Amino acid sequence: MNLADRLSARSKRPDEDSPGPKAPGSTPAEPTVPAAPRTFQSRVNTPATAGRRRAVADPFLEIKRRVHDALLELLGPSLYDAKMDEAELDSRVRQTLGQVISAQDTMLSTAERQQIQKEISDDILGYGPLEPLLQDPDVTEIMVVGPDRVYVERSGQLHDTNVTFADERHLRRTLDKIVGRVGRRIDESSPMVDARLTDGSRVNAVIAPIALDGSMLTIRKFAADPFGVQDLINFGTISEDVAVLLEACVQGRLNILISGGTGSGKTTTLNVVSSFLSSEERIVTIEDAAELQLFQDHVARMETRPSNIEGRGEVTARDLVRNALRMRPDRIIVGEVRDGAALDMLQAMNTGHDGSLTTLHANSPRDALSRIETMVLMAGVELPTRAIREQVASALDLIVHQARLRDGSRRITHITEVTHMEGDMITLQDIFVFDFHAGVDEHGRYLGSLKSTGIRPAFLDKLQDQGIYPAPELFDGQV
Repeated sequence: MNLADRLSARSKRPDEDSPGPKAPGSTPAEPTVPAAPRTFQSRVNTPATAGRRRAVADPFLEIKRRVHDALLELLGPSLYDAKMDEAELDSRVRQTLGQVISAQDTMLSTAERQQIQKEISDDILGYGPLEPLLQDPDVTEIMVVGPDRVYVERSGQLHDTNVTFADERHLRRTLDKIVGRVGRRIDESSPMVDARLTDGSRVNAVIAPIALDGSMLTIRKFAADPFGVQDLINFGTISEDVAVLLEACVQGRLNILISGGTGSGKTTTLNVVSSFLSSEERIVTIEDAAELQLFQDHVARMETRPSNIEGRGEVTARDLVRNALRMRPDRIIVGEVRDGAALDMLQAMNTGHDGSLTTLHANSPRDALSRIETMVLMAGVELPTRAIREQVASALDLIVHQARLRDGSRRITHITEVTHMEGDMITLQDIFVFDFHAGVDEHGRYLGSLKSTGIRPAFLDKLQDQGIYPAPELFDGQV
């Protein structure tokens, strides 16, 4: 399927997401003592000054605890029966829950009974108070700081919520359920963990003694219906010209690095770029926590594994990259390079496994090269700086840099070609850059888009060798 057919697919819209004058004839007010100048501290919006509702106690907390304990006693091990499918477990829990609530002596209205039943059902079958936020399509990220502070991201902006956990134990129970379902653990000996939800959403959790104000949880949600190239065009993340160029580069087997800061949308862009891969190729993916959503026929997915409680059994990204080379891959996709695996990735790109894709954290395309150099040194191999840079210049063809801008939008800001070495430096040339000079509208949203710099990339010759001929008009524009 070519890009024109892809662009005709479903499109999504981006998320949207002083006293008056005195009345005539009024009595003059009594003179007042001027107020003391406001101090800097008085303007700080801290939890103590923000008027939070955190201290309000849940009037049904004791009832919910009794019902929860009674439910566990009645159902017991059946809650963890691997042979019971999800629909049957859901039916049994809800039926038993209704009976337990009806047996309570406390006078409850119908609405209160329904609310208690929903909260306990979410706690048993789902992720407790977080369940409504996980179901909300407008929420892209959930951030928990202790049992009584939960924030969400909507349209790139942070918002406070009224969601709370009963106490620290309640929050820890939810954390254990999340990480336990993917074979991870979190405890005092291993107080940090990266995991994922069953839908691929990314999870990071930190507990005491590292977390000082209660356990912390961050969930970066993935859309149930993954974004496509048309969605990124609608969001303004890329332009149609860039989408055409990226499809040509993927089909022409260029090695592409997607860089950017945390939360800039690198994984989403990697998902979209990987959709240009042919279904006739064998694709091997390597991730710390499986997030990629590929729909090609032949995908071999691998995920790293932390050490067990005895400190053994760890499988790193570097181990998986080396193993992938023995799996007859046509393409290797590394979800994120963050350590010595960078050296093995460069070796793979330089030894016939072209067309590979990966991401890393960086502030700019030039910084991305510096980070790769640093990570290669982390592999523990004594290599001179020039040798590392020659490896990088030979391996990488294109850097796609993405950023989350001040208005909360996620935009690709640079399409940069890695050309060659000049002396001891790797030379880069920008093919497309984001036009920040276009300014912002009345709502503070950026009006600019990706513009061609007018430079004809050197990799066009390589694409033509593969029988791919991008239109020359793609590179005619000027910023």
